[in-house]
Amino acid sequence: MSQDSSSITDEISNGKNKQEVRCRFCNSLMLKEQEGSYESKPFDLPLMHQKNTKDINTIECESLSDYWIINDMFTFENIGFSNTVDKRKFLICADCDMGPVGYHDIDTKKCYLALKRVHHGKEPAAKAVTNNS
Repeated sequence: MSQDSSSITDEISNGKNKQEVRCRFCNSLMLKEQEGSYESKPFDLPLMHQKNTKDINTIECESLSDYWIINDMFTFENIGFSNTVDKRKFLICADCDMGPVGYHDIDTKKCYLALKRVHHGKEPAAKAVTNNS
């Protein structure tokens, strides 16, 4: 596991998400407990807030490896999808439009929800979530 291993393993029960998965910004419910399967798979996900760059055509990304895999897009509670970009749609919160929080692979029809970009549990996330991660 690539991120803080102890906090990630705390969220996994029988290979699935132990708690509800919510938006870090508005606390909207995205995924009910036990509906996403854990997988470690590296992917360069665009930053939620792009930094100032000289080239407007450059999309800044971070490499994330820890995801909840959702096999059916209709499993989500509140999730939005971007237009297709390179055989992928990016996932955003359907209530506040923050994201991307993951991506949908057009070929496999699977959705990948980044653990680092969401909040786990019923209580709202701490307010210090406005960084790029």
